[in-house]
Amino acid sequence: MKSDLVIVYHRQPYEEVETPDGIVYRENSSPNGIVPTLKGFLGRANRGAWVAWKEAKDTSNPGFEPVIEISDSFGTYDVSRLPLTREQVSSFYHVTSKEAFWPILHGFKERYNYDPVDWPTFRSVNWAFAEAAAEQATDDAVIWVHDYNLWLVPGYLRQLKPNATICFFHHTPFPGPDMFNVLPWRAEIVESLLTCDSVGFHIPRYAQNFAAVARSLTGARLIEDADAPLSLSTTGVALNDRVMPLTLEHKGNPVAIHTSPVGVNYDYIQSLARSPEIRARTAQIRAEMGDCKLCLSVSRTDYTKGNIEQLEAFERLLQRRPEMLGKVRLMLVSVGANRNMTAYAEVQERIETLAGRINGTYGSLEWQPVALISQAIPLAQLVAYYAASDFASITPLADGLNLVASEFCAARDPDHPGALVLSEFAGCAVLLEGAIPVNPFSHASMDAALDQVLAMSSEEAASRMQALQRSARTWDIGTWTRTEMAHFQKLRNARGATISTFPTQRPAA
Repeated sequence: MKSDLVIVYHRQPYEEVETPDGIVYRENSSPNGIVPTLKGFLGRANRGAWVAWKEAKDTSNPGFEPVIEISDSFGTYDVSRLPLTREQVSSFYHVTSKEAFWPILHGFKERYNYDPVDWPTFRSVNWAFAEAAAEQATDDAVIWVHDYNLWLVPGYLRQLKPNATICFFHHTPFPGPDMFNVLPWRAEIVESLLTCDSVGFHIPRYAQNFAAVARSLTGARLIEDADAPLSLSTTGVALNDRVMPLTLEHKGNPVAIHTSPVGVNYDYIQSLARSPEIRARTAQIRAEMGDCKLCLSVSRTDYTKGNIEQLEAFERLLQRRPEMLGKVRLMLVSVGANRNMTAYAEVQERIETLAGRINGTYGSLEWQPVALISQAIPLAQLVAYYAASDFASITPLADGLNLVASEFCAARDPDHPGALVLSEFAGCAVLLEGAIPVNPFSHASMDAALDQVLAMSSEEAASRMQALQRSARTWDIGTWTRTEMAHFQKLRNARGATISTFPTQRPAA
């Protein structure tokens, strides 16, 4: 049966586990995160499908069923597993996406690496995703493509399903023309995205940047914009933008530019934090800390996440203020990325070296200033640390949104409000009122933020956390889901015969 909603994302929507009785498809252990969030949309469709990749030694004989039916708490839907070889995955994802696209999207031009990119493989993988999605979709389906490693899928889909409603959502930052146009494939990428009915972004700044790139490369015209909602334009932060584009016109066709930030499952995080088990663990952590304040920072190991700058700021704190020895501790959860990728291995090594140096210089048998955790922590345990810590410091150099900050706010209790130090270069900084804004590129700013949070009164902390929780709840996952569903319906209602069609043509090598 064809589906009227097809989600195209590189990850499979379950955990595939080998057991003595064979392969078992288990729901994700946490209902929080992008995969469970997207699965929530499948349950709202008459029939839904998901397209992802699965590794195979031989793509013509992969050794698994390419399409399976899944029934779980989200409903019944099809999963199309696109067979890709290890070499294809490495080329299209680890090399092209991570070594070429990722640094440009996040503004790290010096880390951009064009030389190893195999563009024909990237094209062919994107074509295969488009074919798999088209096979699952009704002629007038909504086909929702996610993230930059599938940039070419919309253009190919428009050839295969000319009457479909094609939407794209970016989960990363989107840079302006001076940065994006470093990519030699820039025109092909943008032309593909402009075949969409809608291109979505978290915040107005990224939408404005995309509109500027589209104008610079294709001559697309901005035909409609609007003031950003007040709750999407926190005053003073670096990514603030008061106006957001709504519609571009390209080759006579309208393209909606949709701004809608993903949120966390606020009620679930809050209920978890208030459960007897987590309350008991929270109390235990606080008792273990005694009079020592706990600073919590959680992210992946990546040069964009600011973990090195976080450690350096903490080291300067202990140098500047020796009275804080034994009085404050940093718990840095920096979940290791693929160590086969040189850039991430170098960052992890630097983090471990810094943490060791700080502990060796300032620690004692009774107290270690830095606790470095390099493995993922189950959500329930993490929520206990969210609730127990005195403050969180989330200081990426660039981040599309960052949901950790909102999770931290959702877990807080009025009796222990805590505080949030937040980078101005995280997308969520334009959503969360009440944080202490910090510029992670400035030592003075990082140092001042730590001094401010350590001196903060309980009254100020309570007032700030009330504002933070109000913001996080306003932009929770329910808001995003309702906004996206309404947007899809509006697009389908407005869709006519105005979209240009093209003869089906495989991508050139």
